[in-house]
Amino acid sequence: MSASETVLFHEPGGRWRMLTWGPVFCLVVLAVELASGPVIHWFALVLFSLILVGLTYVQLRAARMHVSVELTTRTLRQGTETVDVAEIDDIFPAAEYADDEYEPKRWETARVLGELSGVPRKRHGIGLRLVGGGLVQAWAKDDEGLRAALETAKREYL
Repeated sequence: MSASETVLFHEPGGRWRMLTWGPVFCLVVLAVELASGPVIHWFALVLFSLILVGLTYVQLRAARMHVSVELTTRTLRQGTETVDVAEIDDIFPAAEYADDEYEPKRWETARVLGELSGVPRKRHGIGLRLVGGGLVQAWAKDDEGLRAALETAKREYL
């Protein structure tokens, strides 16, 4: 990213504070053991705390690599894939359905950006038409925020 590019939208994919959950739970267990009995499992609590931090770190690094989103004035990065804003021809509106029927929009079956097999869990797809006519799906937790930022980026690029 050059100095002239402004970040318009960012989702990190995972938060570093998740690393504290394992040790916090082990501290709760330690407090219960201190209050309730003569046996305190110091070694086991420290070991489990380290194991939980290690496993969480692996998952967090993967989430930050594959499920992060960043939109600048020039590029849209979805996980490990980057698309130039200039390549985006159209941004489709959000899909709306009646209660009794569900017919997916054509863009909802399109390839998902980010080298993923589908839209990541807890994220929502945004249909994009590329300059060559191809359809793809961008995605974000805050899909309305990303859609608005994409429209801003398209206006600024033109």
